[in-house]
Amino acid sequence: MNKKDKERRNRKKKNIWHYTKKSFIVLLSVCILIIGTGFLYEAVAARKEARLYPPPGELIDAGGYNLHVVKKGSGTPTIVFEAGSGETSLSWRGIPDALSEDATVVVYDRAGYAWSEQAPSARSGENIVQELHEALQNAELPGPYIMVGHSLGGMYVRLFAQTYPDQVTGLVLVDARPENDERESKPILEKENFSGNPSVFTMKLLKSSGVMRIFKDWLLEGLIPKEDRDMFVNVIAKSTFFEAKDEEGRLAYITEDSIRGRHLGNLPVRIITRGIAPDYVSAGISEEGGRKLEEIWQTGQRQLLDISSDSEQVIAEASGHMIIHDQPELVVDKIRELLPSQP
Repeated sequence: MNKKDKERRNRKKKNIWHYTKKSFIVLLSVCILIIGTGFLYEAVAARKEARLYPPPGELIDAGGYNLHVVKKGSGTPTIVFEAGSGETSLSWRGIPDALSEDATVVVYDRAGYAWSEQAPSARSGENIVQELHEALQNAELPGPYIMVGHSLGGMYVRLFAQTYPDQVTGLVLVDARPENDERESKPILEKENFSGNPSVFTMKLLKSSGVMRIFKDWLLEGLIPKEDRDMFVNVIAKSTFFEAKDEEGRLAYITEDSIRGRHLGNLPVRIITRGIAPDYVSAGISEEGGRKLEEIWQTGQRQLLDISSDSEQVIAEASGHMIIHDQPELVVDKIRELLPSQP
């Protein structure tokens, strides 16, 4: 190869590298522009949409930060609803209204959720119970209380009844998380290599970049009912929510330890258990793993009968875990059983 051929070849290599580098810079710039546009779009849309979703209740001090509390009805006792993991005051839908003619009804959002402010303290059951109690006192709702808890909220209302036994006259546990769920289910989930929910970072990125808003019907399919997705994107899905939900899950074992084996005397307890198992296979769990997990859950539900000498269990035959949506009338009926007889 002569000198001219070498020079021609070197120039060709330089040109290829030049155009490759230039193309990469252009592509990177386009990506940055698209991402930046997404973040800007979300910021503008979130600010605009927030005005359409004002808090339906009041913001009540719970120790230096405010919890969103909604009060309906009047009279005693006060029925207090504690939602499950990732659920809010909105999750109860028409159940509070159905009971508001019979008693005072309270739904609220835990710290970091929906309209409630973020709390500086850890999201342990003990702190959550103390915050709720302080908010109830500051809202001039001193009790007595009938505590209604769904899923993870079931553990919190049990802890509330243990902490303030003189103020609680009844418990309704709606497919409540059993006290041994973490330690018995964890080995199975690890064996199944079950990763669970997307990371907090992923969810925050999807929200702040506008991706969740634009593709909500695809991303939230099977997670959030279609009619609730706008509310989820505009009110619930904020950084404090993802952080609080994640920390509640990580610290749930502490609440399990706090309530395990604790007897509530003759406190009336009504247990409502799902009749339809979750679709474990669709969640990436084997049929055998799903069978074991459901057996643990159902055994734990039956063991809830042991927490009081006045306990009853009913199976919500037509319901999965979200009994409050599938059979709300059953939940209302069981709460009414604990109300004082009308003269």
